[in-house]
Amino acid sequence: MALHLAGLAALVLLYLGAASLMALAAVRVGADLLAGIDPFLPPSRRPFVGAVALARRELAVDILRQVFLAGLLLATAAWWGGTGWRSRLALDRAEPNGMRARDLLLVLLLWPVVHIAWVSLTADLFGASFGQGTRLSPLLTPGAVAAWLAYVVVLAPAAEELLMRGEVFCRARAVLGPLATILVTALLFCAVHVTGWGLARPVSLLPLALALGTLRWRTGRLWPCIALHGWSNLALIAYVLWPR
Repeated sequence: MALHLAGLAALVLLYLGAASLMALAAVRVGADLLAGIDPFLPPSRRPFVGAVALARRELAVDILRQVFLAGLLLATAAWWGGTGWRSRLALDRAEPNGMRARDLLLVLLLWPVVHIAWVSLTADLFGASFGQGTRLSPLLTPGAVAAWLAYVVVLAPAAEELLMRGEVFCRARAVLGPLATILVTALLFCAVHVTGWGLARPVSLLPLALALGTLRWRTGRLWPCIALHGWSNLALIAYVLWPR
C-alpha cells in the first residue's frame, strides 16, 4: 500500500515536471525567436528583454504548463486505457453515487462563501496576507489580463482535475475505498501547492480538495469537479480584487 501511494506521488511529480519543462522550453525558444534573439546564447551574452516581456513570458509559461499537462494526461489515458480512456478520466456518463442535480447546484452556489471564509481564517492563523492591497500587475495589458483569467478559471482547473480527480483518482480507486481515495487525492493536491509561504496555502485548499474528491465520487464524473474548481478560483479572485 505504501509503495502504491509513493508511486502516485511520483506520478504527480512526473506529470507536473514534464509539463513545466515543456512549457519553459517552448516559451524560451519561441519568445526568443520572435524577439530576434538566439535562444542558445549563453546567459552572459543574452540581452535584457525588459520587465514587460518577462511578465508576458512568465504568464505564457503558466498557461502552456496547463495546456501541456492536459495534453499529456489525455494522451497517456488514451494509450493506457484504449477505448475506455474517457471512463478512466471520468469524462463519460458514469453512474452517479446518489448525488442529484439540485444537490450539485446547491453546492456550486454555496461553496464560494465557504471557500472564502476558510481561506480568510487560515490566512489569519498563519499570519499571511489575504486580500490586503492586492492588485493586478500594471505590466499586464488587457489581453494579458484576459489570458490570465482564462488560465486561472478554465485552464488550471481543467488540467489539475484531469490529473488529480482523473488519472490519480482512477489509480488510487483501484486499490483503495472511496473515502481513502478522496483523502489521498486531496493530500496530493494540497502538497503540490506548497509555496514559500509554507503550509498556509495547502491548508487553505484542503476543504476544496476534499469537496472535489467527494464530487468525483458522488457524481461519477469529472465535469462537476472542473466547474467547482473554476468557480472557486473566480470567486476568490473577485473577492481579492474587489475595490474596498
